[in-house]
Amino acid sequence: MIVTIDRLGHLGHGIARSLDSGPIYVPGTLPGEVVEGTLQGDRLLDPKIVTPSVNRVKPPCRHARACGGCQLQHASDPFVAGWKQEVVETALARQGLTAEFLPLVTSPVRSRRRATLSARRTKGGVLMGFHARASDTIAEIPDCQLLHPGILAAFPGLQALVMAGGSRTTELSLQVTLTRGGPDVVVTGGKPLDADLRLDLARLVETHGFSRLTWDGETVALRDRPALTMGTATVVPPAGAFLQATAEGEAALLAAVRKALGPQKRIVDLFSGVGTFTLPLAQEMEVHAVEGDAAMTKALDLAARNTPNLHRISTETRDLFRRPLEPDELKPFSGAVIDPPRAGAEAQTDRLAQSMVPVIAAVSCNPVTFARDARALTAAGYRLDWVQVIDQFRWSTHIELVARFSR
Repeated sequence: MIVTIDRLGHLGHGIARSLDSGPIYVPGTLPGEVVEGTLQGDRLLDPKIVTPSVNRVKPPCRHARACGGCQLQHASDPFVAGWKQEVVETALARQGLTAEFLPLVTSPVRSRRRATLSARRTKGGVLMGFHARASDTIAEIPDCQLLHPGILAAFPGLQALVMAGGSRTTELSLQVTLTRGGPDVVVTGGKPLDADLRLDLARLVETHGFSRLTWDGETVALRDRPALTMGTATVVPPAGAFLQATAEGEAALLAAVRKALGPQKRIVDLFSGVGTFTLPLAQEMEVHAVEGDAAMTKALDLAARNTPNLHRISTETRDLFRRPLEPDELKPFSGAVIDPPRAGAEAQTDRLAQSMVPVIAAVSCNPVTFARDARALTAAGYRLDWVQVIDQFRWSTHIELVARFSR
């Protein structure tokens, strides 16, 4: 069967229109391409590109065909940037909204400082990497063009951990974050801890220079503080805590938030995490940080107390989904930052819409829920001034953005 790709879906698959059977999904293709393959259900199997798009490029990573970590390496950077902005424009249009877009910012190659790898023991040693597309198969990625060199350099130590505490029947998950004290590693799915395994793992942490090792929820070894710099502050996040994936992406998000807020005296940071925005912004203004995870709030508070020359930072542990800040509680603030999870923050957005906070810097990793929340704010009298897409997850379909709303 021969089809012409009409557009990309939100998962990065090419979509062709069929008069008889509805849309046909073809992974690894681009709009305008003519593709031949075998139709099975709503998918075209073993697609062969008959006529390539002018936006098609050779994938920069030799693992691109086997690995499922990147969905868009076959597309040029300008095409990906335009497509990601178009996804946000479409989501807004479905809510009856338009916006000015500031220039998109993309994280550079080999910049992912945080990643979750899969691994298992084999007869010959250890298999470790990312899953192949739509598969449980693990693809090895020794020359990955996505991961920071510091994570690639940690591979021998990670493989040693799997050899010591993994099995051939169970897959391990290894979350690795680069910190000033060395890689911070969180392992799930490993063997139960006993005295011998604890000793072996502690030795491996020392040998390979890991800062901290957490094994199925228990801290097994702490060689050095897994510290990160946020503004002028030093933060030690809890194991597995949410962090921005690249330093460059974090800097771009922060710059956009600063631009959105402008000069302020006192703001509220909703879903503050460990202080990605709170701590740098406190160099210029007072910040009240609200976060639902008590361990993250504690890490932020400790960092604030140990950092000189910051404006006042107050912290509050609060579930903003069940108990959002009410309009009366928002009265003291001249600005707000809100950075919710992918599901958005419908309840808290509703309260913001009822408030008179003059300016809101909204950060989102989901264009659909962002557009829904933007509609609620604009319906209540806020103006959507601009949006900036931040392509922190290069070559993926993941989209992040910052938007400015004002009364």
